[in-house]
Amino acid sequence: MKMKLNLLILLTATIMLSISCKQKNKADKNLAPNVHEVTAEEVIQSSNYTYVRVTEDSKETWIAISRQEVEKGKSYYYEPSIEMTDFVSKELKRTFKTILFVDKFSDQPITNVKPAMDNSSKGNQPAIAKEGIKVEPAEGGITIADLYAKKDSYAGKTVKIRGEVVKYNAEIMGKNWIHLQDGTNSNGSFDIAVTTSDVAKVGDVVTIEGSVTLKKDFGAGYFYEVIVENGKLIPQM
Repeated sequence: MKMKLNLLILLTATIMLSISCKQKNKADKNLAPNVHEVTAEEVIQSSNYTYVRVTEDSKETWIAISRQEVEKGKSYYYEPSIEMTDFVSKELKRTFKTILFVDKFSDQPITNVKPAMDNSSKGNQPAIAKEGIKVEPAEGGITIADLYAKKDSYAGKTVKIRGEVVKYNAEIMGKNWIHLQDGTNSNGSFDIAVTTSDVAKVGDVVTIEGSVTLKKDFGAGYFYEVIVENGKLIPQM
């Protein structure tokens, strides 16, 4: 009985020491509270995404990120984003039982120090204004600054916006996601997210027509003060 008690005490002490070491390691790196430190075990590349099987404390997770180079066996850091179940990748012809779509993924520690969030997307990765963009509005259209400045009057209405694609994510929640900038700015809001079934690529200048929704919450920290939904790409004349 005494031996069993001693083993229990030793086991408890070992667990507590392990937890303490992990917490100290996280504190030493000044990691943000929700950041995960993982090891890349398997990497699969596709046209738009990099799929990575990672491990953390022996627990395996599949994550998907915008296509980038990831090295097997290397440590990475990420913040959880949208989790999808039974996600089908048509390109890979594979179904993932569960997978996390991650915006922020880096081989450098993600710390508590974060840049200010753009008003267009609080809760996910901050938008960054791309330099040198100056896109004239489409005929009969509005600028991104106009949309933010008069968002209440545009709520529920269809608008036409012309801008440069600065970010593109395909096949998330059944939609493709486009971020547009046109060089205009309203009180720090300069980037508009659009959901669409159409396809674009970063660097394209496109005209999109869609419905304005305010305060859209997709969960997992994805909250948009303003978003354009069910967008359609209008062919350039």
